[in-house]
Amino acid sequence: MSAEQTDPTYRNPVLNADWSDPDVIRVGDDFYLTASSFGRVPGLPLLHSRDLVNWTLVGHALQRLEPEAEFAAPRHDCGVWAPSLRYHDDRFWIFWGDPDQGVFQVNAPGIRGPWTRPHLVKAGKGLIDPCPLWDEETGEAYLVHAWAKSRSGTKNRLTGHRMHPHGTELLDEGKVIVDADRIPGWFTLEGPKLYKHDGWFWILAPAGGVETGWQGAFRSREFFGPYEEKVVLEQKDTDVNGPHQGGWVRTPSGEDWFLHFQQRGAYGRVVHLQPMRWDTDGWPVLGDDGAPVTRHRRPDLPPQPPAAPATDDDFPGGRHGRQWQWTANPRDGWATQHSADGLRLTCVRSADAHDLRKLPNVLTQRLPGTPCTVEVELRLDSEEPGARAGLAVLGDAYRWIGLQRGTDGTVHLVHRFAEAVADHERDADHPRPAPGGRARLRVEIGAGARCRFSYDTGDGFRPSGQVFAATPWRWVGALLGLVALAPAGQGHAGAATFTRFRISAS
Repeated sequence: MSAEQTDPTYRNPVLNADWSDPDVIRVGDDFYLTASSFGRVPGLPLLHSRDLVNWTLVGHALQRLEPEAEFAAPRHDCGVWAPSLRYHDDRFWIFWGDPDQGVFQVNAPGIRGPWTRPHLVKAGKGLIDPCPLWDEETGEAYLVHAWAKSRSGTKNRLTGHRMHPHGTELLDEGKVIVDADRIPGWFTLEGPKLYKHDGWFWILAPAGGVETGWQGAFRSREFFGPYEEKVVLEQKDTDVNGPHQGGWVRTPSGEDWFLHFQQRGAYGRVVHLQPMRWDTDGWPVLGDDGAPVTRHRRPDLPPQPPAAPATDDDFPGGRHGRQWQWTANPRDGWATQHSADGLRLTCVRSADAHDLRKLPNVLTQRLPGTPCTVEVELRLDSEEPGARAGLAVLGDAYRWIGLQRGTDGTVHLVHRFAEAVADHERDADHPRPAPGGRARLRVEIGAGARCRFSYDTGDGFRPSGQVFAATPWRWVGALLGLVALAPAGQGHAGAATFTRFRISAS
């Protein structure tokens, strides 16, 4: 066994990247987690663990966002918000809210699918963070959801419904079951997770905002209330700001644990694991008497080898690993399968080639939450003037480094950026020749997500441009991206080939 396997403790975060709004369940000896995926495709990531500490990405439940035309272009902060994962009637179920459309549901006989197409359970603007409950004692089913003020004009309250046991429709118009405007000091109540335990209906839900808020617990003998409340996890004197929104799970031996996120700027929402117990009055106690833990005894589960969602990729046969997501619904022909290793991306023509934030054909993965070095090898296989490809750090502001075919036929190393308020990128360094149309590209990401770009065109790595502080979107952390594009026009514009994508700890 490795030292990590024999260490009786674990350290937070257990998922040190942007796995936003996590929810977790146990089925037998296996734990499963899903998270928000917003406008990226495929959506609804599915993670697996045997010990609640080591997680691997095993697939996605949503292959395309619907309606498809709405997500043909990037909508970075829209789409899939705060899903809830449940297991009922020998099926996996995921409910989520699209703030512009309503509450959706998919289900499958196994975690790897096949998953059904999205079914709209409740239409409406601003319906977010839904969670179902099937009451095994009575056979009744329920659903609770929160509200997005940006779409509905309403927030800080939770609405409850009776739900058809098939999970396909709601049986009433809904009732406000928690109005946090009536609770002194509470605001932005959201992210409810619904449970039945010890004869009580429980809603675990955060409030106070993602940066500085707290985790609350609500209980009632009846689903429609009245509910009493208690703060069960808050920052206190720790460095874990706003411990927020997650799920409760019980191990086979009867231990209780809670997974939640912490907002960390450009790194997005990283996932922490907290011990959980019940006090003498029947309320849950999270962490160290309500404060988040940094290190703690591991769950009472069989030791597992160290694991984390994959980041590196050799792109065997031209296929990318499941850690990658497009910034919108993909179209045929963006990536070409072939017999060798390497990702062959078509230089997609676009009138928006001047702004990577508007392009649907950027292939992304999450920015690691610890200092690291990102490298990839690139060959520009295009004779089209203006065709280009590269490695990006993508957010509300972005920067990328790569290769571009000039009007004179030569290939240049280019490095460009766009500020958050800019609608057009510009050079971050002077273009320079790239003999043979090849380069190794590197981004060194230090503390505070400060990024240093460099390149190697055959004579060793050389720095390029100034230090760039990665920035998130409103709800999404910064992303690493691979992109190939060309100016608007007619005909095929060639391709670019990426090989040996690597992320190593700094």
